[in-house]
Amino acid sequence: MRPKPLPTPAHPDAAPQVRQGRATARSLAGEEPVLRAAYRLCRRTTRQHDPGIHALIQLAPAVLRPACWALWAAASVLDDLSDDPDVEPDERAARVEAWTRALQHDLASGTSTDPVRHALVDTAGRWRLDLSSLHGAMAVTRDDAHGLRITDWAAWRAWCSGGVVPWVDQVRQLFERAGAPMTLRLDRQADYEDFVAGAQLTDILTDLSVDLAQRRLLLPQEALDSFPGADSDLSQGHWSPAVAALTLELTALARRWVTQPVMTRGMHPGAAIMLEAAAGLMRAQLDAVDAAGPALLKRAPRPSVVARTRVLVPARLRSAMAWSLTPLTVPGPRPTAAATTEAATTEAATTDPGPAADGTGLRPPPPHPHGARPPQIAADQMPSHVAVVMDGNGRWAEQRGLSRSDGHRAGILATRETVYGALDIGLRNLTLYAFSTENWKRDPEEIAVILSALRYELTEGPIRDLNVRQRWAGQPGRLPEDLVQALMHQERRTRARTGMTLTVCINYGGRDEITRTAAALAQATRAGEVNPDLIGPDDFTRHLPHPDMPDVDLLWRTGNEQRTSNFLPWHATYAELYFTPDHWPDTDRRDLWKAITEYTRRQRRHGAVPTPSPPRAAPCPLTRSGSGQSE
Repeated sequence: MRPKPLPTPAHPDAAPQVRQGRATARSLAGEEPVLRAAYRLCRRTTRQHDPGIHALIQLAPAVLRPACWALWAAASVLDDLSDDPDVEPDERAARVEAWTRALQHDLASGTSTDPVRHALVDTAGRWRLDLSSLHGAMAVTRDDAHGLRITDWAAWRAWCSGGVVPWVDQVRQLFERAGAPMTLRLDRQADYEDFVAGAQLTDILTDLSVDLAQRRLLLPQEALDSFPGADSDLSQGHWSPAVAALTLELTALARRWVTQPVMTRGMHPGAAIMLEAAAGLMRAQLDAVDAAGPALLKRAPRPSVVARTRVLVPARLRSAMAWSLTPLTVPGPRPTAAATTEAATTEAATTDPGPAADGTGLRPPPPHPHGARPPQIAADQMPSHVAVVMDGNGRWAEQRGLSRSDGHRAGILATRETVYGALDIGLRNLTLYAFSTENWKRDPEEIAVILSALRYELTEGPIRDLNVRQRWAGQPGRLPEDLVQALMHQERRTRARTGMTLTVCINYGGRDEITRTAAALAQATRAGEVNPDLIGPDDFTRHLPHPDMPDVDLLWRTGNEQRTSNFLPWHATYAELYFTPDHWPDTDRRDLWKAITEYTRRQRRHGAVPTPSPPRAAPCPLTRSGSGQSE
C-alpha cells in the first residue's frame, strides 16, 4: 500500500529566516518554469491520491509544502507502478526498480526529465536531504509487486516499518532542516511506531476493495485466523459475520494506535497540531470504514465533509498561529553547476575560510515549546562562565528499556536545549564535558554513537546557525581524523561570532591538560622565554590550550553524582558547584536557568571575609507547569 509520509517537524540547517503565513505560491516564486510546473504536478498528484494527506500538508508552513508534495508524489508514483493491475508482477517490479535507478542517476546529475523526480531532486538538494534511507522502502515497494503473504503481526509491523517509516522520517528531516523546534523523544519511540502502524492499517482498511480486486490482502494471517472463515469470505468478496467482526476488531486496533496524545508532549505546538489533526482525520476515516458495512468490499469509504471540517478548520487556525511565531530557516534556489564549481574551487584554495562567509543566515534560538522565558538577572550577578558535566544518558536509557546509545542520542537534544537557554539568558561562556579521556573504556559501538552524534550536532545540526562561537578542548589522539577536521573547521568558520563562546570538551582530561601545559611551560623556560624564578599562575594560564578561557563561575553536574570527574581543574578552582538528580536527557533550558538563579544566591568570597549585603528578593521560581515563565 501507499506509504503515508505524515508531516512531522523538528530542527534546522539552512539560511535566511521567514515568518509563516505567506502563500504557498510565494515559496515557488523565482524558480524556473519547469521546476514550478514539476512542483505543481506533485501537488495535484498528492491531492488526487489522498485528499487527507493534502489537507495535512496544508497545515505545514507554506515554505515546506512543495517539498512535502515532492516526497508524497514520489511515494505515490512508486506505489502506482507496483499496483498497476494491467501489468504482470515481474514487469511491475522491473518498473519500480527502473524508476529507483533513474532517481539515483538524477540525484547524481542534479536534474531530471521526469517532473516528479525533478521536484524530488530539487527538494533533496535544496534542503540537503539524504535520500539514501529510501532505498530500503523502495525495495519493499518493488517486492510488493509480486504480492505478499504476511504471517503474523510482528512480520506485518516489520513490513510497515520498512516501507513507510523511511518516508515519514524524510519529512521529519525536512522540518529539522527548516528549524522547526520539534523533536520526538526517544522514550516515545514505541508510540511513534504505533502511530505509523495505525496510519498504515487505516489505509489498508480504506482500500480493501481495491486490494481484493487485485487478489491481494495486506493483513497478517494471524488476524485472519482469529475469525474463522473471514479469509475465504474476503477472497470471494463476501460480507459475512466473520468479515464484519474482523473489520470491527481492526478498526478498533487502528484507532488505538493512532491515538497517541503523549507522543506530542514537548513538541512545538505547530507540530503537535499537525499530528493531532492527522490522528483526527484517521479516526474519522475509521468511523467511515465502520459505517460502510458490505459497501466496504465494493468501494473505498470516505469520511463526511462535516467530519473532516470538524478536524481541519480549527487545526488550520491553530497551526497558522503556531507557525506564525516560529522563524524558519529557508534555503534559496539551489546553485547552478557553475556556481557550485566556483565555490568548491574557492574553498579548496582557502586553507582558513574567513568568517564573512558564515556571517549571514544566523538565527536566534527558537522559543521554548511551552513558552518559558528566562529569569531577569542583573549583569553583575550573571556568571561569566558555566561548565556542565552532562551525566546520566546511559542510566536514563536503561530505566526506559532503551540502549545506552539511545540515551546518548536523547542527550544531544538536551545539549541543544541548554545552548538555546544560554543564549536566551545572555551567558557569555558555556563549556560542555562531552567525552572524556576515560570514556574510551566504554563499548566501541557506544563510543561511535557518541562521537557521531556530537559531530552531527556541531556541524550539521541547528547549533551551527546560531550566533555561537564554537571551540574544541581536548586531544586529537584516538579521535577519528574526519571528526578532528570537522571540529577545527567549525572553530575557523565561527571565530567571528559574538553571541556566546561554546567550548565542547571531546577526548578531554583535566590532568592531561595540566600535564601538557606544564610541559609547554617547561619548554618555554628552557628556551629562555620565561624566567623560572618568576613563574606565576598567569604564566601557566598563557600556556593552556585556550589561554583566554575565563575561570569557571558555576560548575553544574546532572545525574545525581557529586564529583567533578577530572573536568577543568585549573579553571574551576573557585567554581560554585551545583548538583542535580535528573539525568541529562531529562533537562532543558529551564534547568540551566535554575542553576544560574541558584548561583546568584551564593556569596563568593575567594577566601576573604564576607561583606554584609542587603537581602535580595528571591527570583520567581522556574516551573515546568503552565507557561513556565519567570519574570
